[in-house]
Amino acid sequence: MHSWIDTPTALASWLDARAMPQLIGLDTEFMRTNTFTPRLALVQLCVDGHIALLDIPRLGQPEPLIAQLLDARDLCVMHSAGEDLEALASMLPRGPAALFDTQIAAAMAGLGFGLSYQKLVLLLIGVDVPKGETRSDWLLRPLSAAQLEYAAQDVVWLPRLHEILVEKLGALGRLDWLAEDCRTLVERANTQPDPEPQRAFRGAADWPLERQALLRRMLIWRDARARTLDKPKPWILDDAHALQLASQPPRDGSELFERTKGLRALRGPQRQELLDLLLAPLTDADLAFAPIPAPLDLEQRRAMAAMKDTIVAIAAELGMPEGLLCARRHLESLLTERAWPTALNGWRRPILHDALMTQMP
Repeated sequence: MHSWIDTPTALASWLDARAMPQLIGLDTEFMRTNTFTPRLALVQLCVDGHIALLDIPRLGQPEPLIAQLLDARDLCVMHSAGEDLEALASMLPRGPAALFDTQIAAAMAGLGFGLSYQKLVLLLIGVDVPKGETRSDWLLRPLSAAQLEYAAQDVVWLPRLHEILVEKLGALGRLDWLAEDCRTLVERANTQPDPEPQRAFRGAADWPLERQALLRRMLIWRDARARTLDKPKPWILDDAHALQLASQPPRDGSELFERTKGLRALRGPQRQELLDLLLAPLTDADLAFAPIPAPLDLEQRRAMAAMKDTIVAIAAELGMPEGLLCARRHLESLLTERAWPTALNGWRRPILHDALMTQMP
């Protein structure tokens, strides 16, 4: 059974009836097909065995829930929380005060990397959770009985998963590791836009700095416009167009129109802005940026292979997936920047630092 909640009074009453502080199982349903920011449709709660489904379009800012999630005495239990935290950002910009992510916990306990909620529930509890409503339109009202049941099932097992995983991680001495990774996850979900977005375009690493600077200028503009217009970034300017325009800027507005007329959200005013920034001379500030890292050379590739073998061996000793211990991009960063990656600080540093630094070319 679950409670459908669509008024602030009903939400406050439901929370008041639950003893706090408390473990709060939480999940969200949102839509993001034609917007930049996710449109939050539903928040599911499981507290002390009771389930509430919150109609967010009707509730707006659910202040009583926000207060609970910001109370460090309450623990928010979620599964694969990254996208949910992004969807919650409009009402919870700093994230919950205390998070326990069952997907990260499962990986840290050696159960597998990136396990879905359904697979984890089946593995640890033996229950086959239905998956049929994954692609539903959650903004439609009323929701169907199947949607409501699916939404309730997504939180009902979170407290039991937490109980089992706490026992496993406690036996391994890794509860502090998990708390650290969950704090990092919350911070990452609410960071500002990347100031160096061009660094993801590795194929442009051999471009002249002026062309890289122009690409960066466009990508920063694209992110800002997508946020302002609340449209997906590729609707404003997709990656292929960004690369083409930075490599060969248009001579005038007519040429820009012909080259970008298939972009759904690039209207007249935005197209003029784009033309202006493409034709404007580069300034000293434009040229003060981090260039795109060059591809690894032969010596670096050999070091990368050796480091990966080291990661695999250490992960096997720890009984956890190597992807949780160290992602490939962090090794690439170490080799190209020749500085220890921030992402490998915390509990990972004493495990990895000496072993990897001795393999630096």
